[in-house]
Amino acid sequence: MAPHGDDDHYHPKDAVSSGIMGASVAGGAGLLFAAIQNSLAKQNVGAWGVFTRGGGTITSFAAAGGIYSFSKAAAANLRETEDTWNTTIGGALAGAALGLRTMRFPRIVGYGAVFSVVMSVAEYTGGSLKGNRDPEVDEYERKQALRLNRRRPIEETLAEVGEGRSIRPPGYEERRRARLKERYGIEVHPVSADPNEAV
Repeated sequence: MAPHGDDDHYHPKDAVSSGIMGASVAGGAGLLFAAIQNSLAKQNVGAWGVFTRGGGTITSFAAAGGIYSFSKAAAANLRETEDTWNTTIGGALAGAALGLRTMRFPRIVGYGAVFSVVMSVAEYTGGSLKGNRDPEVDEYERKQALRLNRRRPIEETLAEVGEGRSIRPPGYEERRRARLKERYGIEVHPVSADPNEAV
């Protein structure tokens, strides 16, 4: 991914403030997760159970978020480029930090690999599974162009699908009456729901 902006010069980032911000946001998410775990506990552990029982969860989340943000910014500063590889490095280190809680080397490597792949794919696709979008293209205009591109004439649809089954193009009722008269010999008179019309 190319650097953002008009010039091609890399602008250094403050890795320490990024790490602190990432740790606080991920720590908040860990606190929420620990609170949910505490509320679903079968025994009554009290309100402080969020910190006594879920302290490890909060710490793990905060450590992973801080390490991810710090290492992503530090990798960008060291490499002097802003691309997906920075996210890959940050995701690998953050996943390894989460795996450290298990104290098993295969899990440390596995968590690092999974986080690295997931975060890299998310970064590469522009933060969504729909793909990377050009920020200069108006979303409304893009959707209108897609609608016009996929719109088909009614004659083509009728030729493929046919009439009937709630598909009633102009003149359908007359053609239907003619088919019924020809096939079954039944004369069908149109009925109007307008009470002012004479029968």
